[in-house]
Amino acid sequence: MKNFFQKLLKKKDPQNNEAPIPKPIEGDKKSKNSFLDKIKSKFSSQIKNKLGKQAIQGEEIVGVELTPYQIRLAQLNNNKNNEWVLEKFFIHEIEGLPENSTVLEHPDKIGDELKIALQKSKIETTNAAIAIPVTSAIIRVVTAPLMTDEELGKAIDTDSLWENLVQLTDNLNDYSIFHQVINRDKTGNTMDILFVASKLSDINGYTSIIKKGGLNAVIIDVKCFALKSAVDQMNQIKGSIEESNLTAVLEFGLDENYVMILYDNNPIITDIFIRGQDRNTLQKSDNQEEMDALVRRYMTQVKQAIQDFETKYEKRIRNLKVVSNLPNVDAYLGSFRKNLANTGFNLFDPISEVKIPAQLEESVKIDNRSYLSTVIGLAFRKLDVFGYYKFVTAVKNINLLPNRDSMIAQKKAKIFSNFAFKGVIGIVGAIYIILFGLSFWQINSLNKKLTDYDQVVMDHELKTIEKTKFAKELGIINKSLELSNSIQSNKKISFRILAQIASSVPKRVKFNSIDFNGSNQIIINGVASTDQDILKLISNLNSKKLISQASLASMTLPDGSSAGKPQMKGFKIACIVESI
Repeated sequence: MKNFFQKLLKKKDPQNNEAPIPKPIEGDKKSKNSFLDKIKSKFSSQIKNKLGKQAIQGEEIVGVELTPYQIRLAQLNNNKNNEWVLEKFFIHEIEGLPENSTVLEHPDKIGDELKIALQKSKIETTNAAIAIPVTSAIIRVVTAPLMTDEELGKAIDTDSLWENLVQLTDNLNDYSIFHQVINRDKTGNTMDILFVASKLSDINGYTSIIKKGGLNAVIIDVKCFALKSAVDQMNQIKGSIEESNLTAVLEFGLDENYVMILYDNNPIITDIFIRGQDRNTLQKSDNQEEMDALVRRYMTQVKQAIQDFETKYEKRIRNLKVVSNLPNVDAYLGSFRKNLANTGFNLFDPISEVKIPAQLEESVKIDNRSYLSTVIGLAFRKLDVFGYYKFVTAVKNINLLPNRDSMIAQKKAKIFSNFAFKGVIGIVGAIYIILFGLSFWQINSLNKKLTDYDQVVMDHELKTIEKTKFAKELGIINKSLELSNSIQSNKKISFRILAQIASSVPKRVKFNSIDFNGSNQIIINGVASTDQDILKLISNLNSKKLISQASLASMTLPDGSSAGKPQMKGFKIACIVESI
């Protein structure tokens, strides 16, 4: 397993030598980078989550189901109460196509009919979600070595992953491929990947029909997953926890036949085989013996699919939701119940929990609404350009559109530009609000000041008098400064020395005299409360630039004659000053 994983990610240089594996970053740097990466990843996820929620609400999508005999259109939206509402719904009948023909065999006819259907339904959005038949898709869940998303992307880019895990008979380049990791098993060091692929020729055939009808295909799903979308949404609306975790669906009809078991939100799909003559029986025969024989063969396969699931997962399937386009499906359901007596078979109604506007009530009054599941499931889809559904649920963002990356990039750019435009509008609006607020506040403030105009005049006169007084004092100071500039150099030095001595005096110290010999020595006589005060004075003097040395020449103790008064110690400090 390890060798296989390394083989997938191996890169070679132009000389066919294996590229050196970079050494891991060790120590604190690795821990720091790891922490920063986690912070960035969490921040990025939150931003994507928020943008994703807003983006999927902003892109209107119409679900389009194409069949050789009908075109079904549906558009769903959320109202203010967060309820799903069927905004648009239309079924367009197609006539003139040969029996048992397919959509891709008559693209021009189907495209023209789609254009007519859109005109009649008055649907305005051009974004379309369509689905291809299950028979046109390859759906597999494959197990691979555990990889990060980056490693998985590198393995897919080399084409080695699908070649080793899927073994397609045709060239990979002939397929449109979608994949999604649905489970990571760190204990077993493996992961399960949902692999969905379809021939590009089929995909291009459907997109050309959609384009001819006047729409732009932004999502190409598979019918079974569109059905899953409808079932999931109904379970969510009902709030059924049990059915959300385990739901079994049976597609029974002329076109599609399979059992799909939704377990922990992941699909387990088993094809049901019917013969060509069985199709004729379903379509035309009313021979009970032929019908019973068909049901027995059919139910044998259904029973086997259910037993395989129950054996593997130890879960009991009690009911199957049936989806069918057969007009006489009720007759077959009775036979189904007889063959599997302990299992319920009920037609699935995809719009039972959807609000239906009054103008559409007649359109949806159909005895068997199960065959609407695909188009309703497509209508539930929202264009997920930020990968929001990867954070909330698995297997809900399948898109086989070949150019989906460029389409998503364009949609992202549009969304960001809308956000930017709204941001600019918001900022400009905020600036205007602030300016209006400031103007209003300033007007009110000035009006209040005007009410005290007399007091303001009086205050102004008082301030003018104070200004005159201070101007005189300032003049005296400026005159003193001018006189100080006339002092000779030696006087300046003396003044600076005295200033530095004065700034050195700590509290509880008093000078009695300062004697300067006119050369380089100053003798300071004074008294202090404590020895520490004298030492503090000496330390301060020694820190001055113009005093090269200050030392204690002598000290006299207090005579103790003044009882009750603080006793002061006399001192004499000799200071040597810098040469003048």
